[in-house]
Amino acid sequence: MSETWYVTLRQSVVDGDPDAVAEGVRAALADGLNPLDVIQRALVPGLDSVGEQYARGEMFLPDLVLAGEAMKAAMAVLEPLLRNRGLERSAVGKVVLGTVHGDIHEIGKTLVGTLLTANGFEVYDLGVDVPAERFAEKAAEVGADIVGASALLTTTMAGQRDVIRAVESAGLRPRVKVMVGGAPVTPEWAREIGADGYGADAVAAVALARRLMGMG
Repeated sequence: MSETWYVTLRQSVVDGDPDAVAEGVRAALADGLNPLDVIQRALVPGLDSVGEQYARGEMFLPDLVLAGEAMKAAMAVLEPLLRNRGLERSAVGKVVLGTVHGDIHEIGKTLVGTLLTANGFEVYDLGVDVPAERFAEKAAEVGADIVGASALLTTTMAGQRDVIRAVESAGLRPRVKVMVGGAPVTPEWAREIGADGYGADAVAAVALARRLMGMG
């Protein structure tokens, strides 16, 4: 019976149906399934499937957003139970995320945060129009492994270089990795400013973060 639940929940994530996922998780738990198994054998594979289909051009940005929301709905049910049982997932890594100073674009950065959280990262989202020093301060405060700086305007891309400099000035490099992204950002720009990597979209950003954490 457990395998049936896993298949059903995976499909609910792929369908991007938060209500169905939350209801299904509650029913699966009532049926005796282990919360960690639900995450690892149903929810994460479902999200991975959406990411793979997105990369192949078979799913699109709205599908990715909905799958992320479905995952968040499931975790809202699971996390209190995990805490009560002392079964909380250990974070894959800690990421400080934000859109650089002068740029108020939110959607792409928020989606990256959602998918990173769904993939087991502990995410600290600083929001938009974030001064470079704030990235460094937060990274030092929480013991971050990665700083992610987004820029959606060519006029604000230089803010990503400022973030790297601020992290360096705070004495956090090279332990703290910096990844960059956003519509005008390129791999060449990332190399030029000394970033540790570039994510073309939210799925690529998660893959990059996993690589930076030594997860392949």
